Amino acid sequence: MLFQNRPELAPALLREALGVTLPDYSTVRVESADLTDIVPAEYRADLVVLLVDNKHVLAIVVEVQLAQDDRKLFTWPVYAVGLRARFECPAVVLIVTTEPAVARWARRPITFGPGASLAPWVVGPDNVPLVTDPEQAATDPELAVLSAMAHGHDDVETAVKIALAAMSGAEHVSDRDQYVLYSDLILSALSGAARKALQMIPEGYQYQSPLIRESIEKGRTLEKALSVIEVFEARDISVSEEQRSRILGCSDLEMLSHWHKRAVTAASVDELFAQ
Repeated sequence: MLFQNRPELAPALLREALGVTLPDYSTVRVESADLTDIVPAEYRADLVVLLVDNKHVLAIVVEVQLAQDDRKLFTWPVYAVGLRARFECPAVVLIVTTEPAVARWARRPITFGPGASLAPWVVGPDNVPLVTDPEQAATDPELAVLSAMAHGHDDVETAVKIALAAMSGAEHVSDRDQYVLYSDLILSALSGAARKALQMIPEGYQYQSPLIRESIEKGRTLEKALSVIEVFEARDISVSEEQRSRILGCSDLEMLSHWHKRAVTAASVDELFAQ
């Protein structure tokens, strides 16, 4: 979604986070990620970004990878080769992850055979820029959100600064649903300690606004909802996906506090919801 909303983020990360020298281009556009017409099986990348300067100069396959998946070592080369054939220009694979172990795994060259290999470009927590300046976040809210996702588990002070900048930047997107999505991404990326610290920020903090206050309140409810689930898990009581969704979807802090107290003695999660 971040790259779909702002495809310029893909070449920016290649250039600024990874030091890749890009060809001159005047236009950045999103292309179909369906590569079925290139190969005999169905392949679909997360996103394809094309750099254009009167002609196609670079195709970028963007893949968001949250866990190791060895099957991707076979499909990523297909994406690159297929796009190179479709657009008749160089093609690269850009992997974006918030997990250090996944970044290390994805950086390994993929061997085709003797003398042939593909090395994906990987943006992970170690090279996603730290965006703590609200003005920079306002200019590039998607990068600010990505920064929060990558560094939300850093030391608490840094994580809170990044989260506040990202929330401030998210206010500048034009679509309300997009703002809500970005806020959810920011809050869910934070460690428990960072979320608690965010909630303790005083009302008059210089970067706060009604929307940021709303996001911080959402963080409070998320923290309380997670604590309800943690009580059941600590008591070895299974929480189904449906029950987890109902708890996490509750926005009533008073109700969540009531559930938290009941979770200490309830024999099952269903008993929690009983009136």
